[in-house]
Amino acid sequence: MHEQIGEHITWRWPILGEVHADTIMTTWLVMAVSLVFFWWIGTTYRSSRITKRQTVVEGVINYIADLVTGVLGEAGERFVPFYVSLFFFIFLLNQFGMLPFKALGLPFGGSPTADLNTTVPLALLIFFMIQYLGVRKYGLKFFAHVAKPMAWLTPINVLEELARPATLAARLFFNIFVGELLFIIIASIITARVMIGPVNLSLAVAVAPFFIQFFNFFVGTIQAFLFTLLAIVYLSLAVAEDH
Repeated sequence: MHEQIGEHITWRWPILGEVHADTIMTTWLVMAVSLVFFWWIGTTYRSSRITKRQTVVEGVINYIADLVTGVLGEAGERFVPFYVSLFFFIFLLNQFGMLPFKALGLPFGGSPTADLNTTVPLALLIFFMIQYLGVRKYGLKFFAHVAKPMAWLTPINVLEELARPATLAARLFFNIFVGELLFIIIASIITARVMIGPVNLSLAVAVAPFFIQFFNFFVGTIQAFLFTLLAIVYLSLAVAEDH
């Protein structure tokens, strides 16, 4: 197996210039899979019998809904569909790296969230949504919060505000990227047939990919939850009544 770290197939688009084609194609595939998945879940409601898949998905949806309304109050109910969609979308983006599309020679694959071109727009979406909702609720006085509790703290507060999308994007990117990087390193060791004296290191680490994939699944799930949770908290800080 040969895969260069950070290498992407690119397209050249007007105005935007070069874009990462593999990331875009994989994201489109995730969107298609999401639609099929939720259609499949929806078919369970044609029957009065409760299925396991329905129970699991409803459990996740109810948990996120309770989290949103618990943090934002009753006003948060209108944001539940958005945050549920955000969680499932990021979760699927994170997990797609487990599928060996690139190893099979296909022009797409990997986790789109292991590319800053995916995580940065997601973080900016949250940032600008919060600014819009804040201005819609409070008007331009919404921005007065950067001068609280004292005016001389304004530069620090502005930096903190701008750092939120940066940390959201970086946290998601690095956690998913490192997981894929670890898998590539182990796969390279296996295919390189590395010997250390009498010890066949490649054979010794042959089982490691299974544990790495489990680890990546766990990390991908946690990161999807953390991204969603922080997005909820940031919105609650922006639209709090004592803003």
